Amino acid sequence: MKGFRDFILRGNVVDLAIAVVIGAAFGAIVTAFVKDLITPLIAAIGGQPDFSGIYFTINNSKFMIGDFINSVISFLIIAAVIYFLVVLPVNKLMARFKPEVAPAPETTRECPYCTSKISKAATRCPFCTAQVEAVA
Repeated sequence: MKGFRDFILRGNVVDLAIAVVIGAAFGAIVTAFVKDLITPLIAAIGGQPDFSGIYFTINNSKFMIGDFINSVISFLIIAAVIYFLVVLPVNKLMARFKPEVAPAPETTRECPYCTSKISKAATRCPFCTAQVEAVA
């Protein structure tokens, strides 16, 4: 039981559980935003936004292509809302607080004889075995 308790109380499991709950709540907000604001806006601009009545029939089988079109349009709108209202602002915010990383000092150099990369402290090239001067 101790191992199970340690697993459950580990930070990443708790973080994942919180992320799922917050994600579900945020999904409901985005869905309401699309359904109540964006879709009526599309209806005001382009006519009826509900395509559920569109279908075609082959051999007495009804293919409800309109429901699929509604789902695709809803997905694209939700994805755009999430991208422009969540992903872009969070990325810009994270870029602001990201510390500047100084480039690592160069630890290698070229062998003057065979142009292979060797350590700066090397006195002999491991590739061509030529004697080279060490660089401080």
